[in-house]
Amino acid sequence: MSEIPGTADGVVWQSNPPGSIYDYIRVASFSIGPDGLVDQWSLRAAEMFGIPAKDVRGTDPVEAFIPAELRQRGHRKVAEILDGKEWTGLVPFRVPGERHARGLAEVYVMPSETEDGARGAVCIAVDVRALRRIETDLASSQAIFGQSPFGFLLFGTDLTVQRANQRFATVFGGTAEDHRGRTVHDYLSHAEAQRMTSALRRVLDTGEAVTDMEVTGTVPGETDRRHWSVNLYRVHSGSGRPIGVAGVTTDVTRRHNAAREAASARRNLALLNEATARIGTSLDLETTARELLDVAVPGFCDLASVDLYQGLLTGDEAPPGQAGGRTAQLRRVAFASAVSDTPPLVGPPAAGPDCCTTGPTLVGSVHRYPFSTACAKALRTGRPVLVPGDDGGLVHSTLAVPMVAHDTVVGLVQFSRAKGSEAFGERDRALAVELAARAAVCIDNARLYRREHERALILQRSLLPPGDPEAAGLDIACRYLPGNAATEVGGDWFDVIELPGHRTALVVGDVMGRGLRAAVAMGELRTAVRTLAQLDLEPAEVLSHLDEIARGLGAPIGAQSSRAAHKTRGPELSEVYLATCVYAVYDAVTRRCTFANAGHLPPVLVEPGKEAQLLDVPPGMPLGVGGEPFEEVEVELPEGALLSLYTDGLVESRDHPLDEGLQALRRVLTGPEMALEDACDHVLNTLDTRHGQDDIALLMARVRGLPAEAVGDWRLPREPRSVGRARELARAQLIAWELEPLIDTVELLVSELVTNALRYGEGEIRLRLLRDRTLVCEVWDAGLVQPRRRRARDTDEGGRGLQLVGLLSAGWGSRRTPRGKTVWFELALPDGGGTAEPTVDQLLSMF
Repeated sequence: MSEIPGTADGVVWQSNPPGSIYDYIRVASFSIGPDGLVDQWSLRAAEMFGIPAKDVRGTDPVEAFIPAELRQRGHRKVAEILDGKEWTGLVPFRVPGERHARGLAEVYVMPSETEDGARGAVCIAVDVRALRRIETDLASSQAIFGQSPFGFLLFGTDLTVQRANQRFATVFGGTAEDHRGRTVHDYLSHAEAQRMTSALRRVLDTGEAVTDMEVTGTVPGETDRRHWSVNLYRVHSGSGRPIGVAGVTTDVTRRHNAAREAASARRNLALLNEATARIGTSLDLETTARELLDVAVPGFCDLASVDLYQGLLTGDEAPPGQAGGRTAQLRRVAFASAVSDTPPLVGPPAAGPDCCTTGPTLVGSVHRYPFSTACAKALRTGRPVLVPGDDGGLVHSTLAVPMVAHDTVVGLVQFSRAKGSEAFGERDRALAVELAARAAVCIDNARLYRREHERALILQRSLLPPGDPEAAGLDIACRYLPGNAATEVGGDWFDVIELPGHRTALVVGDVMGRGLRAAVAMGELRTAVRTLAQLDLEPAEVLSHLDEIARGLGAPIGAQSSRAAHKTRGPELSEVYLATCVYAVYDAVTRRCTFANAGHLPPVLVEPGKEAQLLDVPPGMPLGVGGEPFEEVEVELPEGALLSLYTDGLVESRDHPLDEGLQALRRVLTGPEMALEDACDHVLNTLDTRHGQDDIALLMARVRGLPAEAVGDWRLPREPRSVGRARELARAQLIAWELEPLIDTVELLVSELVTNALRYGEGEIRLRLLRDRTLVCEVWDAGLVQPRRRRARDTDEGGRGLQLVGLLSAGWGSRRTPRGKTVWFELALPDGGGTAEPTVDQLLSMF
């Protein structure tokens, strides 16, 4: 409507906007003429009663709308109204055609007059059902706002609070009425308030509800942050016009904390699982420390370091700890940081009067923690200590956690968090202890392995021949390559043993298994081989004795001598030691070599100008299996031939079959002749030896037989004059060899040996002189009785010959031969620092 003229204040009259009370209350109007019939019927009446105007005008309203049982009273009331009396009351009504009332209306009847003065009535009817609904809605609204356990807000279109319930007021203070007119900026931080305002505006503009929107903030009088879940939806008037936004808030702080704890627990479990998989993959101390930090940074902390006791790293057997009130020396072995431009330092610096350094503790440096520091306390007590950071520093807190394995502290790990990160809690402390403990066990295992490995290595090296051994008629070169640091010591060995008569025993063996026990078993077998070799047994006999020894290595004490106990003992009472071995005896005079094999790889022989060949030596069973005899094979080796003995590490690999490795070895050995040392290096450098998988032993020998002019060989009849003949032959041979200084000694000793052969031996006598690096004299006969040295009584006229041989020679002995025995003695050549002349006392001691 337009402005009313004459108004001083300029009030503008307008039509009722949508959302007025009449949108909710159904109000209808109609009029009754003097005749008591309906003469006017509004559109609202047609809507309320369900009858159009054309069907009701001119009808009796009582007959049309009032139930039959109430019509008499209704006619009476209409008559009273037409007489000029107002009336208000509740009137049941029905739609024409229905028998029962379908509604209840509150009717206000006002008398009226027509232009000619006749009396009528104007009626206003209100649907009581709509009023009841409004009453119910108001009661529900009051229940929601006043009785809801959740905070409830109603925002107007200007996003100010129009109404708040008491629950909300209880949290944020004051009464519910005090919050009217406020905005979200009065409750939340600027960033959270801006986010909440954007959500309110979006809901008001689009009508799309927002559910489970998480908002954080604090309430008056508290400092702890709270978390609320907010649901927003748009509120409409009866006509559908948006009039605001309703918000329901639920405190989910406990749920959020529980979810955070659950997430922390899942993170910790994931870290422990990762630690199990990644820590301890190597038996190296420093590598294990770095693996710990790879797991901890940045998943658990921002910076971390590991210090290990210096004695642990150097192999000192003394237990780590304190000495004289001072902590033992530690070495920083690892450091990790997720923060850029950080020094290699975690926690408080290792500085002070008791410390070795005053600056940052660098990786690799050795230092001490002062006795009064938290880190020293953690090392002493074996318990973690929380160390606060400096106010102006990068770190705000550090957990100093001792690394404890088997009740022994092996080092210290420090976990630090930079400023801005979450502080360490009890759950973090427990996780830090678990991580440190797992790494400590791995480090202690690595320490024990390193100690055992070093001991086994020392034992193994001590049992191998020093340098390049020498042998008559052979040029020898050898190589031994151990596995890498991550591989246990193996039982590979080789040996070169000088035998009487310028013969040489060549041995290569491999004890199955690894570690200290394999090295010890290897040492026992090697010692047994050398002992058996000095008995001058045949190669097959040597291996048979070794087999017995190998089967007795794992037997309990006292059972080695009992064959029955050996055969019946169970695996719980003994360990099985198996070994492979090839044993060869080379005779420099005949250039013949006798082989026996106990499950070992075959020797390789390269004759001059020919391809390398695997010698056909029956492999036999490994030592320790028992029950099978060993066979011998005798091979004549050409001058200049190359003989190679080796262990399986040289040719065996997971990447190819054994046959391929043997063929590769043959190809490498076939070719132009080269110096023996160069040949060894060529084999190792050419073959794919895979040194990290197994030890390698390689023994190569170039055949250089004794020349004919270096051998004197004579046969003597079994008669007394052969003694003089032997002296003459020996003298003539020594003169030819220009060994005149040895003539007197040789004549004397030859006389003694030939005399003994005539007196105690049998058959033909054979005298042989051999000249190589030493002079060897041998006397052969067919007798089987071995000579025995004894001390003669003062009254005996003889029995001192072998004493004299032992006194004047560098060495003497006897050995069996296929047809008897050989007694020999050995003298050093004059230019080799010969044997000193016996003293008078030594000579007199024989009498």
